[in-house]
Amino acid sequence: MLHTNALMIPKERIPSLRFPRQPVVLSEPDRAVIMKNLAKATRLGNAEHGKCRITFQDDEGTKAVETTIWTFDPENIVLKYGMVIPVARVLSVEFP
Repeated sequence: MLHTNALMIPKERIPSLRFPRQPVVLSEPDRAVIMKNLAKATRLGNAEHGKCRITFQDDEGTKAVETTIWTFDPENIVLKYGMVIPVARVLSVEFP
């Protein structure tokens, strides 16, 4: 699901963003796809240093970042240098 209205940002900006606590509204099948793609992106990132595009919403709108995922759990995605994106705010995880 490509989000063409997403503002591409450098991953270094993530620590300055504010994420609302409430999750973005998505269907259960969409959430399942995100979790599956997070697992794939984590394997890709750790084995081949491959990047993915994470599209998410902060308190200002829809943003996207191309980055390597180090790890994730049901709550958070962890990027390089301990930067975190809440899974509940993710709209999609794609492979460019």
